[in-house]
Amino acid sequence: MQRIFLMLVAFAAAVSPAVAIAPGQVAVLYNSAVEESRELAEHYAEERGIPRGNLVGLPMPAARDISRAAYESSIRDPLRAHFDSQNWWRRALDANTGFTLPVQNRIRVIAVMRGVPLRVKPEPKPEDAPPPPADDPLAKHDEASVDSELAVFGVDGVPTAGVLQNHYFRSERPFAQEPMPFLVLTARIDGPGMAVSRRLIADAIITEKTGLWGMAYVDIANKFPQGDEWLEGIVEANRNAGIPTVVDRFNPTLPKNYPMDGAALYYGWYDHQVSGPFLNPRFRFRRGAVAVHIHSFSAAQIDNPARHWAAPLLAAGAAATVGNVYEPYLHLTHHLDILHDRLLKGFTWVEAAWMSMPCTSWQAVVLGDPLYRPFPEFPEGGAIDPKDADFRALALARKRWPDDDDERRKQLEQAIGRTKSGDMAEALALEWIDEGNSGQAALWLGRAATFHESPEDRLRLVFHRAAMHRKVGDTPGALAVLREAREAAGETPGAEALDAWITRLDPPSEPAADAVPSRPTTP
Repeated sequence: MQRIFLMLVAFAAAVSPAVAIAPGQVAVLYNSAVEESRELAEHYAEERGIPRGNLVGLPMPAARDISRAAYESSIRDPLRAHFDSQNWWRRALDANTGFTLPVQNRIRVIAVMRGVPLRVKPEPKPEDAPPPPADDPLAKHDEASVDSELAVFGVDGVPTAGVLQNHYFRSERPFAQEPMPFLVLTARIDGPGMAVSRRLIADAIITEKTGLWGMAYVDIANKFPQGDEWLEGIVEANRNAGIPTVVDRFNPTLPKNYPMDGAALYYGWYDHQVSGPFLNPRFRFRRGAVAVHIHSFSAAQIDNPARHWAAPLLAAGAAATVGNVYEPYLHLTHHLDILHDRLLKGFTWVEAAWMSMPCTSWQAVVLGDPLYRPFPEFPEGGAIDPKDADFRALALARKRWPDDDDERRKQLEQAIGRTKSGDMAEALALEWIDEGNSGQAALWLGRAATFHESPEDRLRLVFHRAAMHRKVGDTPGALAVLREAREAAGETPGAEALDAWITRLDPPSEPAADAVPSRPTTP
């Protein structure tokens, strides 16, 4: 049995779609009035083997926000004309809807480059305009992301207010197999600076050679049931995939300087501005990481690495994220459990993102290389990065023994004995914590502490121990663990994270009213 396990570690085998989006099916849209937009478009096309004839440069306003009229005159209408001139599509009147729309389309994806405007601003309403229906809160909203409008830019006559149905939502088929010529999937290569934008391309291509491996962190803020359920679905999917996952179910979000090392996946909510581990300037995701934080306006300012969420996550090294440019309403944002499920099944980033989005002509934006596949299928003998070996072993053990936890754990314990792997020992501890077995969890946390070399990894184990106590309502036990670690932490960055949990569990007493000094009087 041991020999079988070691052979399995040599290969990865995600379930991948049989039909991929071809480079020739991708159009690359850039702003010809912005030189770096053209340079980025040419670079992306060269890296992905997209024909140069598929580059579309249009003179657009060099601004993030544009009016509806400017969107139509400088982007939508010239883009339609370009598709016509290239014979990329054929449009006709649809008898069922009464709209003119594409009935054939060679282009299935538009890669939107930095420099293309981001947001279509709301149109001022005439003073005598009738109020929207009270039962339809969306009817008064015509603001949108440019990218979401581009997904249906070939459809004439639809109202600009409210949302349109995304017919690819919840699909489990490659988009190349879907008879939806009226829909074009969009993703944007953009972010806080040109260097970050170029890195999104490089990280995607490099990561695909070996796959995305590492720790997952899921921060469940207990805000609304629907969002919490999405994140719990991700936790369950990771469990079945053998991805070690740190789950935080306490309010608020993870504290500043929490040791989120080895992060390949992050999903969380619901802070207005970037917070927690991402405020540490030394924090970096693993190359190719997928990271998403649910919040309205999360992608409203993608140039500023200190504002909202999309830009800070990309600045911290993530290769892909999704967000919203205005208020989207939770049910009309990306359903993150679907997004994550489709990624694990081997779909491209743009397919997974649009499979998880219920509507178009709305607020969403997809950031990252549309052709990126974080979990591709590898042939036998595929490339293996040594730093991924432990994470691959965990995933492949789950694949080999999906229904036999005893055997899987026995094999992993033997592997840990040979390799002295802190990552694998921590993964076993997280499993036992999830199952409520404090004895086994403590045993493996102790072994992980012995094997982990970095102080940050060992500090994370302290938070795991404290979380075990918090989970069962043992506040004194959690405080004892945290305070012991705090005493040893001195003035290190992790001390601030420990202080945050200690203060949360044991808030300082309010000063007595008679202890508050009175305001000095003026003579």
